Amino acid sequence: MSDTADSTNNPSKRVTGSPQPGGARISTDKLFDGARELIIEHVGEEYRLRITSKGKLILTK
Repeated sequence: MSDTADSTNNPSKRVTGSPQPGGARISTDKLFDGARELIIEHVGEEYRLRITSKGKLILTK
């Protein structure tokens, strides 16, 4: 067995909820913090993530 710790053997590194392949999980309530739109900077470019009036998410450059 490997000496490296992983999230299944190390309770301090466990993520609540079901693990997601490729990334962490965050709710839109926490991410938007009451706003309807946020700006994401990625590799020097700005992207806008917004919540529509019907509750859908739209990401635009």
